[in-house]
Amino acid sequence: MNPRIRLVLLVIAALALPTAVFAAMAGRSHDSGSAAIVEDLDTSGSKTSPFKGAVRPPAPAGQFALHDQNGDLVQLSKLRGKVVVLTPLYTHCQDTCPLTAQQVRGALDDLSGSQRDGVRALALSVDPENDTADSARRFLVERRVSGYLDFLLGPRNELQPVWRDYGFAPQTKDQEHNSYVVLIDKRGRQRVGFPIDYLTPESLAHDIRILLAERASPA
Repeated sequence: MNPRIRLVLLVIAALALPTAVFAAMAGRSHDSGSAAIVEDLDTSGSKTSPFKGAVRPPAPAGQFALHDQNGDLVQLSKLRGKVVVLTPLYTHCQDTCPLTAQQVRGALDDLSGSQRDGVRALALSVDPENDTADSARRFLVERRVSGYLDFLLGPRNELQPVWRDYGFAPQTKDQEHNSYVVLIDKRGRQRVGFPIDYLTPESLAHDIRILLAERASPA
């Protein structure tokens, strides 16, 4: 084979490898059938996508109506017209959850004031037996994300369908929950996902801006 052609093929293979690894990792959970396995279709750096995160199938987001740390009811159907940031957290987590919360805060801080008004960021409990209103409020204050995130709580039977819809796995004694951030667009569709290993405030803010610039309803 011509040495120049061989070099070009090696470069193409090297560029393709991170994308293949990311697509294989993104969105997977396997909690005894309690959460769906989500296969993201596109990844950062793809020529076909403007997003930094992995593009999800353009399907309606799973609906939910859950109470937050203050007892207020949060209904996804009432958030049409906003970009929703949804991530699974638990209040006694000491590693990935605080990191994820800080990444979300950093992304929101990167937005302008008017852009911030178009975003709602939500943490979804994945440890219902131990997540309480008090522990949720304490987590938000201690991690300095109060005012950035609201913490959605509820019993397992209410949370489990939401975990399944978004590909989240709950926290158990034997398995760590999957750390993931999902972006829901203004039309109420899951659009982009970020495994925590690929999440940065800059990339998250970038994709939020793209979704904010879209129409809230079909043309």
